[in-house]
Amino acid sequence: MVEPEIRSLAGIHLTDLANAEDINRALDAGFTREKDKDDVKRTHMFNGRFENIYISHERLPELQAVSDFALTTARRILNRVSLHMGCWFNEMPPGHSTTLHTHEENDELLSAVYYIKTSPDGGDLVLHDDEARITIEPRPGLLILFPPDLPHEVGRNDSDKTRLSVAFNFGPTNSAP
Repeated sequence: MVEPEIRSLAGIHLTDLANAEDINRALDAGFTREKDKDDVKRTHMFNGRFENIYISHERLPELQAVSDFALTTARRILNRVSLHMGCWFNEMPPGHSTTLHTHEENDELLSAVYYIKTSPDGGDLVLHDDEARITIEPRPGLLILFPPDLPHEVGRNDSDKTRLSVAFNFGPTNSAP
């Protein structure tokens, strides 16, 4: 199997998932099936929506291909076989945005976002590296990996469609690298 190309600049890495259209269609359907169930964990309520929606791999097997892709890519970038991975969904309706934040709460080594559904004017990812602002327009199938302490935000979704992504954090496991 040919490993996908990883484009890197200043600690930010971009790569694309092969067959993303079919995988994303199934993942979107699975997310829609599970997201409103009473026992789904939701955190970070802002402006009437939960920013983080946690659905387990057991309940959402459609997530496996994306998780495997993200974990394999993180292992390549970090040159580590043994990594812990956590993930959550971000469903962003029209008119919403995500405020500036980092992912350095625990022992993360790398953070990532994978795009399932996007549209033009659906909100760019903005990474703040000291004085520089790096703006990336999302597209379905794109995986962006970056340092967890890198401040980032998502611009306002000015489209008429909901954007859906899944975010990841990768950290060390208790075993050796």
